[in-house]
Amino acid sequence: MSKRRRLVVANWKMYGRLTSGCVLARDVADLAEAARPLNFDLVICPPATLTWAVGEAILGTPVALGGQDCHWVTHGAFTGDISAAMFVDLGCKYIILGHSERRHGHGESSEEICKKVEAAQLAGLTVILCVGETAAELESGSTADIIEKQLRESLPQNVKTANLVIAYEPVWAIGTGQQPAPEDVVTVHKLIRKILGEIGETVRVLYGGSVSPANAASILSETEVDGVLVGSASLNADGFWAIAQNCQ
Repeated sequence: MSKRRRLVVANWKMYGRLTSGCVLARDVADLAEAARPLNFDLVICPPATLTWAVGEAILGTPVALGGQDCHWVTHGAFTGDISAAMFVDLGCKYIILGHSERRHGHGESSEEICKKVEAAQLAGLTVILCVGETAAELESGSTADIIEKQLRESLPQNVKTANLVIAYEPVWAIGTGQQPAPEDVVTVHKLIRKILGEIGETVRVLYGGSVSPANAASILSETEVDGVLVGSASLNADGFWAIAQNCQ
């Protein structure tokens, strides 16, 4: 078991409508309520459209609320964007930044993500910063170089370690059902801590990438793994809770 308090995060991505999202959130909250007191942290990150409704559904329960992305400016003429402070207004405590679907699908650079990290922390949010290599980078043996480059370029000089979580999400594992071996996950997590330096032992490092009830136990049996960032498996309350139970 990790010596740091573990964290289980649901990333709903662009899934869920008002009714289905609220039902799912309440189902997860009910399971968490019945298991009080939890010895791990539990977070739901719904689509922006559902943030307020999901926040209302989980209010007063052990489940915290998070966003999936934010702009680095507090306000202004940025049509379609949402600032970190706006997510705070909606009750969010966490924000996912630098997910590969933003880096690769939207062309976000580490420099842009760095500005988002700084803005989110300034607003009081705990940042879940994602890093990870593609299949080509894995095959070329450059995983370590990619992880170090993304970390160093995505973290501001004045980063607040108390409000920082790192999620290792190999791009080739997301949504594919493929996974690195547990020992390879441990190797990367140790690398992340080494790159972080003196703060490495205090920052929680999660694993993400096709996490499911079937493989969660083996992932979370590793002491270097401080929790998981869960994608599609978090869209089912019982399945998500089965994953989280490995942290109890």
